[in-house]
Amino acid sequence: MTTVGIRLVEGLVARGVEVVFGIPGVHTLELYRGLSAAGDKIRHVTPRHEQGAGFMADGYARVSGKPGVAFVITGPGLTNTLTAMAQARADSIPMLVVSGLGRSDTLGKGWGRLHELPDQGAMVQTLCHSETVTDPKKLGEVLDRAFAAMTSGRPGPAHIQISTNMMGAACPELPPPSMGGAAVPLPLGRLRGIAQTLNNAERVVILAGGGVRRAEAQLQKLAEMLDAPVVLTANARGAMHDHRLCVPASPSLPSVRKLIAAADQVLAIGTELGPTDYDVYAKGGLPDLSGMIRIDICADQLARHPAKMPIKADAGPMMAALLPNLLPANRDGAARADATREAARAELPGLYAHLPEQLDIVETIRDAMPGAIIVGDSTQPVYAANLYYDHDRPGGWFNAATGYGALGYAPGAAVGAAIAAPGVPVVCLIGDGGLQFSPGEVRTALDEQLPITFIVWNNSGFREIAEAMREAKVPVLGCDPSPLDMKHFAMACDVPFASVSQDPDELADILTAPMDGPRLLEVQVR
Repeated sequence: MTTVGIRLVEGLVARGVEVVFGIPGVHTLELYRGLSAAGDKIRHVTPRHEQGAGFMADGYARVSGKPGVAFVITGPGLTNTLTAMAQARADSIPMLVVSGLGRSDTLGKGWGRLHELPDQGAMVQTLCHSETVTDPKKLGEVLDRAFAAMTSGRPGPAHIQISTNMMGAACPELPPPSMGGAAVPLPLGRLRGIAQTLNNAERVVILAGGGVRRAEAQLQKLAEMLDAPVVLTANARGAMHDHRLCVPASPSLPSVRKLIAAADQVLAIGTELGPTDYDVYAKGGLPDLSGMIRIDICADQLARHPAKMPIKADAGPMMAALLPNLLPANRDGAARADATREAARAELPGLYAHLPEQLDIVETIRDAMPGAIIVGDSTQPVYAANLYYDHDRPGGWFNAATGYGALGYAPGAAVGAAIAAPGVPVVCLIGDGGLQFSPGEVRTALDEQLPITFIVWNNSGFREIAEAMREAKVPVLGCDPSPLDMKHFAMACDVPFASVSQDPDELADILTAPMDGPRLLEVQVR
């Protein structure tokens, strides 16, 4: 008999899924029968915590461009994964979570059965698309709707749940996958008006967000045609590396806001204009953007901020469609961008005296490991680099320090990233506090023999929070959890270890050494 669990895995393979991250349990046994039946068509990776499964799916999706998939048990397996799903929702990452569910004849009865929740699906529906498989003949339709929810319009997570009795039920062969959600149509009738507005402007500034990922070439051509500085949010970093028009600096910085305020036309592309990018210090003062041209794939996002010309469209195709309608211009864009870069970097010490040395650490990693993917946690060097940092690989800089801001994100996400990009060096940059949220995923990296360098910024606690408490004149409390003994932790994980000071040269020497599988480096913070 071919069960629903087996057919579901076949349906995933038919939709291009090559990797599943998950921890098996008694409520997902039939899914694992399906994985075994699929053989080498699909790879299974075992994290040490379901939250890690979700973070791995997130990192995999960011790097591969395909939905990441996690298998988790009902109840605690799913609730453990919700944090990762929320992070994916905040950053528009396609992630499918397939979970078990109690027997259908017990749901809602409150009998205290194993892993019971009052209404598991309703809980997830507050976050994303969630659907229960109730008829084996409609499994293909459920998969189609989940993939459409993840990939049509603004990407994000989706959830499918299957009761234990349904998972083992007989299931007919699935029909071929649907063609997926329809592409967002381009507003072709408005192209001439948009282009004319841009052509008539004298000082265009582009604000580029995570929506430009995988459209970096179109962004660069557009910027060059308009001779416009491009301000990159954290999720857009890696685009236009070392380009004369690139401004890899936060719109929260005064110099960047000055550039925006001086523009006579702002073009915002694929950015939600969220405060963790545009008002990090919650001081207000962002220039008026109501006159902007705004391109976004999500109608809800377009409705949240006034814009002169809101355009619902996918960033890449829209930029490509605009290009033939634009006139080459000389608007002193390179000079404006250069002045802003210089001023933005000079502002960092005034915000916090240690920001430059924290940024030095990130730039040392980039220069010692060219083309690496750097996955960041919520830790001081990552916060510093989100303010100002130019990465050398498109899509190669991402972290959880903006948006939802989940601590412990980086180890799992780094595993997913490394699996999505075989042979590419991956760096997990995390604080000693954040590492204790997800220490087990170092061992997952060892199991999979992934080339991940785990760099632990060890300041012996939650120093970023302690400094915020001091600034608010709140007595510092709860910010000094004892750190792991990193040497012995590395030994327990069977990975090579080194400890260095904050001296960039010392770190660079270690990073350039050959590696075989994962390694752990500690940066001892003064």
